[in-house]
Amino acid sequence: MYRKGEFISPEGIKNIFTGGIAQQHTILEVLKLHNEDLKKRIGIDVASSTWTKFNTLEKKLALYITKQLNKTDFYLHQLDYTFISNFEYFLRSVEKIKSNTTMKYVRMTKKIMNDAVRKNWLDKNPFQAFKCKFRWPEKEVITWDELNILMERDFAMERLQLVKDYFVFSYFTGLAYIDVVNLKPSSITVGLDGNPWLMFNRQKTGIIVRVPLLDQVLPIIQKYKSHPSALHRNKMFPGISNQKMNSYLKEIGDICGIRKSLTFHLARHTFATTVTLSNGVPIESVSKMLGHAKIATTQIYAKVVEKKLSEDVGMLRQKINKISVESMNGCHGE
Repeated sequence: MYRKGEFISPEGIKNIFTGGIAQQHTILEVLKLHNEDLKKRIGIDVASSTWTKFNTLEKKLALYITKQLNKTDFYLHQLDYTFISNFEYFLRSVEKIKSNTTMKYVRMTKKIMNDAVRKNWLDKNPFQAFKCKFRWPEKEVITWDELNILMERDFAMERLQLVKDYFVFSYFTGLAYIDVVNLKPSSITVGLDGNPWLMFNRQKTGIIVRVPLLDQVLPIIQKYKSHPSALHRNKMFPGISNQKMNSYLKEIGDICGIRKSLTFHLARHTFATTVTLSNGVPIESVSKMLGHAKIATTQIYAKVVEKKLSEDVGMLRQKINKISVESMNGCHGE
């Protein structure tokens, strides 16, 4: 065991003598089994992008073990904090992967270990003590003025008009790209208030999303109700790739004189901040409409609202102080 560089423990020695070592699972084996299961569930309760991410993790982890540690694999009982800490360093320094993406890979690896614990292959997660630290950049929002410029602009090119309608629809519903593209006419239902609502399972999380439809999106739905491409797809809107969507949004931004970098996700972000939270909608309700699995995810948007509120109060404070000084000067003059 020493010559092989294996972790030496009474349990490990016992396993060799009893033959138990052959029945133990390795980290790459567990990850492979996990990914095979994910692949079978694509289109049922798993998005293909989720499988792609875990498949990439499998390759990165195998590269780390073979190239960096000069091993072929590790038994689960050999894993410890140092393993995951050095894996994180490997992703950053050798693979040159950005901080947040690195943290996502580490978080996914911890998830694999949690699955192993649930299957009684491990007593506890050896990576539990490693804390994933994300650095969230400041997110931009589209103001009402900028949105009005966009909404009032009609485009002769059908592709630009379609993308504009997609963007406005997301602005007032908070839906992610994949969910808007996959919306079916049957997703529209009548809510308890007697008004039209959207109800569907979010592709990323599988969570049921219920969103009341604001008046601004009803003409857009009606516009594409009989569109040949939408009818052919049996979807609410004609199809378009995410790559083309964001490329055309940049073009739309230039035409409309909007200096911000328009992306489809920016519409969803603005719905969470400008449309809902800033107008007093409780964060619990916003979280449900966005289809977040955890309210902590929604709180990222709340921080943006707090920052804006702080800036507004700061400006108010300056105005009040100025008025107060001017008033005092006036009193002294008298």
